Amino acid sequence: MFTSLLSGSCTHHSLTCIGCTPDQPQRRQVLKGIGGLGVLSALGLSGASVSAQSGAGLVDTHHHYYPPAYQKAWFDWEDQRKIPHFPQQERWTREGAVADMDKAGVRKSILSMASTPGVWFDMPLPKVIEMVRSVNDYGAEMVRDFKGRFGLFAALNMIDVPSTLKEIEYAFDVLKADGVGIQTNYGDKWPGHPDFAPIFEELNRRKAVVYFHPLAASCCGRLNTGTFPAVIEVPHDTTRAVVNLLLTGTLAKFRDIKWLFSHAGGTIPMLAGRVNFFHGNAKNAAMFAPNGIEAELKRLYYDTANATHPAPMAALLKLIPSTQVVYGSDYPYVAMDTQAAALTQLGLDAQVLAQIQQGNANRLLAR
Repeated sequence: MFTSLLSGSCTHHSLTCIGCTPDQPQRRQVLKGIGGLGVLSALGLSGASVSAQSGAGLVDTHHHYYPPAYQKAWFDWEDQRKIPHFPQQERWTREGAVADMDKAGVRKSILSMASTPGVWFDMPLPKVIEMVRSVNDYGAEMVRDFKGRFGLFAALNMIDVPSTLKEIEYAFDVLKADGVGIQTNYGDKWPGHPDFAPIFEELNRRKAVVYFHPLAASCCGRLNTGTFPAVIEVPHDTTRAVVNLLLTGTLAKFRDIKWLFSHAGGTIPMLAGRVNFFHGNAKNAAMFAPNGIEAELKRLYYDTANATHPAPMAALLKLIPSTQVVYGSDYPYVAMDTQAAALTQLGLDAQVLAQIQQGNANRLLAR
């Protein structure tokens, strides 16, 4: 199962790492640029004014972190392929993350692994299992060391069911994680694939929060569209994951999982009507969407990471109740204060803004 993930094949590269595409250096340069204060200046906001406008402390559900062992594996992996290091990763520190949270008015951040290059690095399964345990232990250490400032979406390898089930037990029973973080696809398998059913059964039993982060699918990471995969393919893969979970009946079967998707659901707000048109009247629709397709989409959670532009937020809030939207920054790929500032510029009702900034996340993550 999932042999391509561990074989070092080209399929593995494009599935786990946008960085394997020829456009990666361009992507890094652009991300470096938007991570600065230029966007804030354009909005006419300083870091201090962002903090003042952001309410009584945001809860950031989309905050990436880089344990030292993970950074070393990433650097070694990139060196082997002559890929330039991602600059934000090299600058990331625990203390720097807390300082940036203070600047943006973020009270608490939920830690999760970056989507690229996952936890594999062409390693054999025992090393993958070891890496997953290492990053989860490091995240739990941050939660302990910075009281009240961090939570944890524990990483899972997903490519091996027995070890994934053991890690779920460890993450919740020992580390007291807030949920788990997984990818939108694993090779040629999206999350509704039957191979993942035992994992979701256990997560459903635990009424867990399951957070999805997208990456470029192996089919599409090298398409010559004139841009790099993070711009188009990454959000599209969130859509693929949501639709796959919907049509396979996974959302309907595992009703106690609290599903959380990145980047305002990718293109789900724009394509919901199209999905409903083609599948809403299917003969088996009652099996995968007992209350209708839109009802299934409305009960999922969506973060605002790199999606606080007025257009995607308007589409999201037209489809989804404001009670299902949580703040996410995509730190360090996007500066926290940039996202916090943009959220306050949308003209949202004060109650809706407060829900997104902290209220909905507090309810979602309640122990």
